[in-house]
Amino acid sequence: MYAVILAGGIGTRLWPRSRQATPKQMLDLIRPGTTMLQDTCERIRPLVPPEQVYIVAAEFYRALVHEQLLDMPPRNFLGEPSGRGTAPAIGLAAIHIRQNDPDAVMMVLPADHIVQDVEAYQRALAAAAAHARAGYLVTLGIQPRGPETGYGYIERGRLLPRADGGVAYRVARFVEKPDRPTAERFLASGRFYWNGGIFVCRARDMLAEIERLLPELARALAEVETALASGDAKETIARVWPGVPNITIDYGVMERAEHVAVVPLDAGWSDVGTWSSLSEVLPSDAAGNVVLQGDHVALETFGTVVYSHRPERVIATIGLHDFVIVDTGDALLICPKERAQDVKKVVDILKQHGRSALL
Repeated sequence: MYAVILAGGIGTRLWPRSRQATPKQMLDLIRPGTTMLQDTCERIRPLVPPEQVYIVAAEFYRALVHEQLLDMPPRNFLGEPSGRGTAPAIGLAAIHIRQNDPDAVMMVLPADHIVQDVEAYQRALAAAAAHARAGYLVTLGIQPRGPETGYGYIERGRLLPRADGGVAYRVARFVEKPDRPTAERFLASGRFYWNGGIFVCRARDMLAEIERLLPELARALAEVETALASGDAKETIARVWPGVPNITIDYGVMERAEHVAVVPLDAGWSDVGTWSSLSEVLPSDAAGNVVLQGDHVALETFGTVVYSHRPERVIATIGLHDFVIVDTGDALLICPKERAQDVKKVVDILKQHGRSALL
């Protein structure tokens, strides 16, 4: 089995820690001394050896990735000249994997997720791989913890015959991010899962669907695949990449593919989309405060997330309820948890004002 880890994106809602030079997947946001990218690779080590792990990210991050993943062969970093969505990124990895093994199964994993129950996660991936060998494009469906409106949903259909002891269903449909009443109905039905963007399939099956559904992308990938044999793939990618469609794998392939299955996953998953989401997955004190780093002196403060770039720096709070405080030295973020999604708007304002040093 092979792994494709998607390490693109900047994670702007986790500004001011997550920035262009050091996006969230390259930071030790969750475990001190271990970045989210490193954690993702460690999590799958029992299933996939390091030499069969591919990282897809902007070419800009090549040196940083190699610095963090010392046991990964340099050739396994697949640099994109520019971000064009998850469909081109996955297609690029698939042609490399198919060249190594025409029947290879690959798992596609975002680099910036948290999984608390690693054994359950590994079991779900193994079950998904068994169904992938039967010809399915498989997605892991995250067991919902509430009527979340920030995720897309997957509705399950009929139960499939078991493979390697793993439960899987045909996918009835994918649903875009719903409003609250719709999400509540989904949760009450028991048939819906969150779409976490985790996929398992044979490389050749994914490429066949790309050829059928995204012919423009397929033509570009065919050029790159031909160039792999002659050793000038990097130049070919630089030439064709600006012209490939900017499209997600969900919209481009998974929502329209013919043989799609979902394997349920209940493993304490989070995509750590905002500062407030850290409260759901990290240990807190008796008042519900999460201190990532720093010396927090709290007076009547509850449910607040605190980070300081200096461990010895004292941050004193009085009468705060459900706030976020992030101090990186050159920037200080303070906001209510309920407004944590709006951090992206701050980044947009900084862009508009040319504050590139803070981006």
